[in-house]
Amino acid sequence: MVTYSTNELIPSSEFAKKFGSYLAQIKDNTVDKLAILKNNKVEAVIISKDEYEAMKEAMKEIEAKKILESIQVGLEDVKNGNTHSIDKLWDEL
Repeated sequence: MVTYSTNELIPSSEFAKKFGSYLAQIKDNTVDKLAILKNNKVEAVIISKDEYEAMKEAMKEIEAKKILESIQVGLEDVKNGNTHSIDKLWDEL
């Protein structure tokens, strides 16, 4: 679970009023993230563009690794005389 420090929790009304200053905090890496609260619940999290792009790349790598692992398992099964339908392999992904 993600934890937030006090300076990272921002009510949505305050965020709307001081958008520029909060954007600057993210851009300057003063804070790693800002959690926007509505009715005392986190509704959104703001991160830097660089952090977002790094996360997206990491997710692509994880997905590619899962696909490759599934292919490897399928190839090993074929070597052992077992076959699977493409639909079953897709469902496993």
